[in-house]
Amino acid sequence: MKKIFILLILSTFCGRLPAAEADTLRLTLDGAIDIARQMSPSVQSARNSFLSAYWNYRYYRANYLPSVTLTSSPYINKEMNKITQSDGTAMFIRQDQFGADLTLKINQNISLTGGSVFLKSSLNRLDELQNGTTAYSSQPLVIGYEQSLFGFNSLKWDRKIEPIRYREAKKQYAETLELISASTCSHFFTLASALNELDMARQNFASADTLYRMAQGRYEIGTITENEMLQLEINRLNEETNVMDAEISLREAEQSMRSFLALGDDVEIGLTMPDSVPDFQVPVPRAMDLALCNSPDPEYYDRIIKQGESNLAYAKANARMKADLYVQFGLSQTGKDIAQSFSHLMHQEYASVTLSVPILDWGRGRGKVKEAKSQLALAQTTAEQGMNDFRQNVEKLVMQFNMQARKVGIASLTSRRSTQRHSVAMKLFVMGRIGILDLMNAITEKNVAKRSFINAMSTYWTLYYTLRSMTAYDFEHNTEIANEGLLLYK
Repeated sequence: MKKIFILLILSTFCGRLPAAEADTLRLTLDGAIDIARQMSPSVQSARNSFLSAYWNYRYYRANYLPSVTLTSSPYINKEMNKITQSDGTAMFIRQDQFGADLTLKINQNISLTGGSVFLKSSLNRLDELQNGTTAYSSQPLVIGYEQSLFGFNSLKWDRKIEPIRYREAKKQYAETLELISASTCSHFFTLASALNELDMARQNFASADTLYRMAQGRYEIGTITENEMLQLEINRLNEETNVMDAEISLREAEQSMRSFLALGDDVEIGLTMPDSVPDFQVPVPRAMDLALCNSPDPEYYDRIIKQGESNLAYAKANARMKADLYVQFGLSQTGKDIAQSFSHLMHQEYASVTLSVPILDWGRGRGKVKEAKSQLALAQTTAEQGMNDFRQNVEKLVMQFNMQARKVGIASLTSRRSTQRHSVAMKLFVMGRIGILDLMNAITEKNVAKRSFINAMSTYWTLYYTLRSMTAYDFEHNTEIANEGLLLYK
């Protein structure tokens, strides 16, 4: 089953393989990125984080919509209770009652004031089991309003903060996908570097072994010195050790790649290296505008300032006088049956104001206000410094990227020339026209040039996807980046 799944991935992202390579997943850079964006554990984590933010946003939106609840609390009471009589005295009387009620309530929060208006209808039944009597009490229609007059209006502040938090989450998710692509580039070229190191180590060992065997004959006829002979033998032994080290490094790089792409241990990975990079320039002003619009960082700094202001408002509200208003108007009636409890309805009105004035709190309220002011000032300073650093990072990233394509070209040309020089040096050494030191220098230059080319490619693509993560824009094709995972949650 696992092999079938791998073949499906392969046919989707990497094309069809010959039968001889059926157990090898040959990846291009784009194919590895596609798999990572679908299967990587990092992607699953990012999706779950976004879903959490999405449902939190849905919960916030629901606070501003009408809610309808139906409640009932039936009970049986068979106890000796203290009952106050009509003349003011109290007696312990056994009660044997059954009660039931049903209430339908519609509630609507008012974000402007922080209060709520409600409309409810209820019916209560009381059965006295000792004497077999039944009574009903109805409230067919009751409308009311309640709110804190000087308290903290959480509805108002949520309306300011929660949309920012949701936009931040959407942009964070889009950024994370591009950063996963950048991480894929890093894993891809780390594996490519390990493959290259093993290939170079094997080539160098083969060359060192060949040179050593040739040198044995030349040493016997006296055309090379004993020092040169020993140096060639040492070089052969070093190259043999390098092959073993490269094999270990390659296994580690393959395991890291499998883990990142969520592939099984039985999957053999092969790479197809890109031979070039697109050469285009990114205008700094354009990238800056896109980053300010699409990056989650500006939303984050805006949010922490708003949260600081909300915390200050909360501290101020708790440090001063509180007053809660409750008003309700409606109709009610009682009777021996349901029909009687709904006839000749009487008006009912109820209003109350609850006051709470702090007289002595030993400075706790004032201290909380001072603390909230300090936290707000800290958030403002953090946001200002963070945005300055953000703009500098965008400018720095664009400048590095604009130069990297040229660096890749230079590294590619250097690698080709060093390979040619190595071939020439090998021929000259065989003919006895250069010494062992010159040959070793040519081999070292060839190896360094190959490593530099892979590193330059890795840097280019990592910078490219990092730039995409900050701007949510594909500068190569001049299009905005569409994240299919967000389409269901717009």
